[in-house]
Amino acid sequence: MTFRKDFLWGGATAANQCEGAYNLDGRGLANVDLCPVGKDREAVITGKMKMLDFDDDHFYPAKNSIDMYHRYKEDIALFAEMGFKVYRFSIAWTRIFPLGDEETPNEEGLKFYENLIDECLKYGIEPLITLVHFDFPMHLANEYGGWRNRKTIEFYAKFVRTIMERFKGKVRYYLNFNEMNVLMAAPFMGAGLYFEEGENPREAQYLAAHHELVASARAKQIAKEVDPNIMIGCMLAAGKYYPATCKPEDILAAQEEDRNNYFFVDVQSRGYYPSYMVKKLEREGIMPEVTEEDKKLLRENTIDFISFSYYTTRTISADKNTELEEANLIATVDNPYLGKTDWGWQIDPLGFRTTINDIYDRYQKPLFVVENGLGAYDKPDENGYVEDDYRINYLRDHIKAMRDAVELDGADILGYTTWGPIDLVSAGTGEMTKRYGFIYVDRDDYGNGTLKRSKKKSFDWYKKVIASNGEDLD
Repeated sequence: MTFRKDFLWGGATAANQCEGAYNLDGRGLANVDLCPVGKDREAVITGKMKMLDFDDDHFYPAKNSIDMYHRYKEDIALFAEMGFKVYRFSIAWTRIFPLGDEETPNEEGLKFYENLIDECLKYGIEPLITLVHFDFPMHLANEYGGWRNRKTIEFYAKFVRTIMERFKGKVRYYLNFNEMNVLMAAPFMGAGLYFEEGENPREAQYLAAHHELVASARAKQIAKEVDPNIMIGCMLAAGKYYPATCKPEDILAAQEEDRNNYFFVDVQSRGYYPSYMVKKLEREGIMPEVTEEDKKLLRENTIDFISFSYYTTRTISADKNTELEEANLIATVDNPYLGKTDWGWQIDPLGFRTTINDIYDRYQKPLFVVENGLGAYDKPDENGYVEDDYRINYLRDHIKAMRDAVELDGADILGYTTWGPIDLVSAGTGEMTKRYGFIYVDRDDYGNGTLKRSKKKSFDWYKKVIASNGEDLD
């Protein structure tokens, strides 16, 4: 068989996109709660429009989402029916430390995740925990300036130690941050940053990035102290950049964009700032302070594996007058050789293989594909059943490409979790109509619906894929 016998098939969600229950059992206010659906969402998540509390002019989908907080047993039972080997989920920081800087954690929050983990283990499902999936306590954003502030490293470290000590022996796989590179495109959602008049946003972003990189190393340091069996991974929003033409200038532009993304993994995997980024930040006069203690911590606490999301590749031209389109918060030149999703993301299964190869060749560490999926308009029948052959075709083509990366190219991949196995709120747009799941949830973009769960056609297809360890894709 192509994939290792212990290959971890499953699905991935994020607390703020599925749990709901935003104000129950001691949970505090988080940045992700304040990201509305509609025309202002992009301005809010990019830090251009301040949203410090709820108002009456917007709808906030994360408040209730699909109410997995109360329905997790039903949902995990459905995941188990599909045969999941792993379930990737995140922990809402504000369920554990509502303000972020408390001395003691919120026991009700810890108990919720302990029950969720135990429910997974009951079915033999390995928990894969994302420690921070964009969630950031608003108290830390308002009082400390978000990840700009070095103090945030220790607040995060306390959160991490609390989680790892509580779930020691139950959880082996952790991711330190979800898609750390997204803080460059969506700084409020990614790092709790909103910008003040006259502030240099890039300077603030790279300062925040440095503090997250040091915090990542602290997470690995804590893991070694708590349980040497814990494996810590970083997480990248991946997808190769293609040059728009074979002009040398376009080739260089694509290389530079790839480097901008790989920088975050370079530091976490190699343990030091790459020279290309040092030169760039020094040229711009925005190099953050990197202390000797930082350097030692980064050097001695590199990650064990590299996880990433893959939805699409992007194309770039050195010509600044070239027309651009937006795909997943990132601008791209149209690639005429690729089809597109309902939301205009370019569909590129072969790009998945080349992206895997790029990452594995660069780092030579085990990989974990923790997000891949198709956001689409689904049309359920009266029973909630969806004939989603388009989703099956998308996933089939991508799994084949991943299989080729393993079988033909020699990549070492630990597992594959689709995004998201159940319909949930979109991070980019805040919509429910942008559906990814094998399980349909009766809810619209503005919270209307019964929240009833029903299986789509892809449910049984993925069940067969898992049972055959990726061999039966028909």
